[in-house]
Amino acid sequence: MEYSANIRRIAINTGGGDAPGLNAVIRAATLAAHANGWEVFGIRRGYMGLLNDDVDGEPGMMELCADKVRGITHLGGTILGTTTRGNLFGLEPRQPDGTWGPNDPSRAIIDRFRELEIDALIAIGGDGSLKIAHRLFLKGLRVVGVPKTIDNDLGATDMTFGFQTAVDVATEAIGRLHSTAEAHQRVMVAQVMGRHTGWIALESGLAGGADVILIPEIPYSVDRIVDKIMERDRARRRFSIIVVAEGASVAGGSPSFVGETGRYGGIADRLADEIAAATGKETRTLTLGHIQRGGSPVPYDRNLALRFGAAAVHAVERGNFGSMVALQGKSVRSVPLGDAVNDIKRVPVDGEVVRTARRLGVSFGD
Repeated sequence: MEYSANIRRIAINTGGGDAPGLNAVIRAATLAAHANGWEVFGIRRGYMGLLNDDVDGEPGMMELCADKVRGITHLGGTILGTTTRGNLFGLEPRQPDGTWGPNDPSRAIIDRFRELEIDALIAIGGDGSLKIAHRLFLKGLRVVGVPKTIDNDLGATDMTFGFQTAVDVATEAIGRLHSTAEAHQRVMVAQVMGRHTGWIALESGLAGGADVILIPEIPYSVDRIVDKIMERDRARRRFSIIVVAEGASVAGGSPSFVGETGRYGGIADRLADEIAAATGKETRTLTLGHIQRGGSPVPYDRNLALRFGAAAVHAVERGNFGSMVALQGKSVRSVPLGDAVNDIKRVPVDGEVVRTARRLGVSFGD
C-alpha cells in the first residue's frame, strides 16, 4: 500500500487531566510504529519536554522502546506525565519592546521538531489539548489527535477512554452510600466530575440507584429536590441519595466555584446545607474528585485506548494529518481535528437515558 507520508520518527505527548487508558494508547502507538520501522519518542508533560532539556530532573524527551512500554496497559496515569497549566497560547509574557502581548510558542515548538528530525506528533488530550494541537497543525506541524477525557464530552466520538472507568468508580461509591444512608436515615450528596456535561453523573447515578441526579444540562430547583426527599419519607424511605455533577447549577443561577480560584467545586456542601435547612434531615456529602481519574482502567477503556493508539499510527501512515481518531458506531475512524474540538457533546435532556431515569422515579430537580 502506498502512503503519502515519509515517516522515520514520531513523537507522542499527553496533555490536560490524566485519564485511565493513557498508557494503553502510548503502548499501542509505540508498538504499531515500531512495526513500521519508525523510532518513537515521548515528550514529558505536554510540550514542556520539547522546549526544556530537563523536566523534573528527567530528560525532556525519552525514547520509547519496547521495554519502556512493556506491562503498562493496565496502569493508570501516564508514563510521560501531563500538565494542566493552561493554554500555551493564552499566556501574555513581556515582549522585547517592554509591552505585554499574547504568547505564541508555535515557532519554537515547530523548530524544535525539525531540529530533532521528528516527522509527526500523536497528541493525546481533551478539548483544550487538542485545540492546541490543531493550532500547531495549522501552523505546519504534522499532527494526529487522540481524544482523552473522562467526561466523554467530545462530540466527534461516541466514546472516550477513561469514561467507563470513571463511571465504574462513581457507581461503586454511590452503591456503598446506600447502606450507611439507610442505617442513619440521612440524605447523602455525592459530587462527581463534570464541569460542562453530566455524563458521569447520569450514568453512575442511574446505575447506582440515585434518587436525584443533577447535571449541568438541566438547571435544578432546591424545592423540587426537597419534594422528592419528603415524598420518599412519606413512603417510609427515610433516606435519599443525590448525585450532582460539579458543574450543575440552580435555575437562574451559576455553577459553584471554590473561592476566587475559578475551579468548579463546593456544590455538594452548598446543597447539603440547603437540604438540611429545608427538611431538618441530617445531610452528609461525599466529593469523589480525582479518585475518578486514578487507578487501573476497566477492560473496555483498555481496549478502546489500544484501538485508538493503533489507529493514530495508521493515520500517520496515510498522511492523514490534522485529524483525530474517533469511535463511531463500532469502528474507529479519522475525523477532521478542527471539527472534533468544535463541538461539546452534552446530555440530551429529552434523550433515552434521561427518559429512562425519569420513568424509574429519578428526579432531576426540575
